[in-house]
Amino acid sequence: MNPNLTFEPISRETVSSQIRSQLLRMVTTGELAPGTRIPSERALSEQFGVARTSVREALQGLVSLGVVERRGNRSFVAEHLPEIDIAGLDDRKGFVKELFETRRILEPEIFALAAERSDSVTRARVAQIASEFDTAMKVDEFRRLDRVFHTTIANACGNPLLTELYGKVLDRLFHSEGFASLLSDELNRSEVRAIVTTSVEAHHELAKAFAQADPSAMAKAAKDHVTSVEQRMLADLI
Repeated sequence: MNPNLTFEPISRETVSSQIRSQLLRMVTTGELAPGTRIPSERALSEQFGVARTSVREALQGLVSLGVVERRGNRSFVAEHLPEIDIAGLDDRKGFVKELFETRRILEPEIFALAAERSDSVTRARVAQIASEFDTAMKVDEFRRLDRVFHTTIANACGNPLLTELYGKVLDRLFHSEGFASLLSDELNRSEVRAIVTTSVEAHHELAKAFAQADPSAMAKAAKDHVTSVEQRMLADLI
């Protein structure tokens, strides 16, 4: 293995995506030049201190991007690299971070007020919407229902100014081309599927807290949900 290649430490969460990101940056900066043989899965797993399956997943992602080529059992940086807009990827991730930071500040408090001030009609409506979420639903269908769900809860907070402010945040979320492209990218398909699955479960928890008119449980469920989705989008998607 090339002793001049220095990798950053890897945390145990979202391992393959972190490996993939490091290798991709080395390719785009020229540290791993076109035609260069990439260290073996075994060597990389030892260098990163992770399982070989994580390294294999990371390399497969780079193969899908056209950045890495397989030659027998060995991996090489492609001789003719596709155009990779790392700056564009960073811009999309930057927007995700800003958006979810805003949601973490607003959503738990607005949802707590909504749980406290809601009436039986709204609680029944939220329960009905929550029952329509399914882990097998398509991403576009999930996003449509997701907006209805969050808007219905926010409207029950009893504060028109907060409702309007939160509505603007949702507009940025659902009208952002960069955000949508992260979710629709074929390379992110399995990761997005996992995010939808955990989000469906989170929405059921939110609906449960809302039905019980429990502000504390509602705030916690909202914060946990937003934090989880943000972390997975930043770490797992490319």
